[in-house]
Amino acid sequence: MSGAKPSGGGRGARELRQKVKTAKGRKLSSKLWLERQINDPYVARAQAEGYRGRAAFKIMEIDDKHRFLVPGARVVDLGCAPGGWLQVAVPRINALGEKSGKRTGRIVGVDLQDVDPVPGAVLLKLDFLDEGADDAVKAALGGPADVVMSDMAASSSGHKQTDHIRIMALCEAAALLAFDILEPGGVFVAKVLSGGAENELLAELKRRFKKVSHMKPPSSRKDSSEKFVVATGFRDAPADD
Repeated sequence: MSGAKPSGGGRGARELRQKVKTAKGRKLSSKLWLERQINDPYVARAQAEGYRGRAAFKIMEIDDKHRFLVPGARVVDLGCAPGGWLQVAVPRINALGEKSGKRTGRIVGVDLQDVDPVPGAVLLKLDFLDEGADDAVKAALGGPADVVMSDMAASSSGHKQTDHIRIMALCEAAALLAFDILEPGGVFVAKVLSGGAENELLAELKRRFKKVSHMKPPSSRKDSSEKFVVATGFRDAPADD
């Protein structure tokens, strides 16, 4: 699976650029969202390749660069619905044991809502913020995790700063869970939003991991403030300030 940006041209590209006709009573925001979806080559590619959403290409591109979804890895996907990241991870970690001579990995998807089964993935319907959630995740995983990843985002309020604070709170909570369940040397990947509130989290990640970097995958929309923090080399004990 390639993480390269889909190219466009000719008749197919022209068709993708079609406009959504304004239906009677439809809100402008809904019209703009529908138009963006129809004109998005990643949406079309996800449908063509059988992925549950365009977000699948984000984790492909991040992993193509950082290489943490390897055969034999134990992976936790927080906020896994609808399952696109699971679909990408399963073959890369060899969760189905289809790669002869390679170690077989295990992946656990966690979400508050029901998620349609993904072959090779274990699904947990629970709130990872609940007491004992870390033990439940480790039990399903069969031990500590090599990778904890999260594409979680709180429901949009329409207020940029409020949304930023909400998503950073989720990211901080995901990081705390990662500190509890990661194997030394492990990896943490999570979506963040630019806006200032991420500085405290980054400082803590730098104490707990050997390397912390940011990445905006090509499939992330240019008008979005989202980016992904990739922290590698989890430390048993935090580094001194």
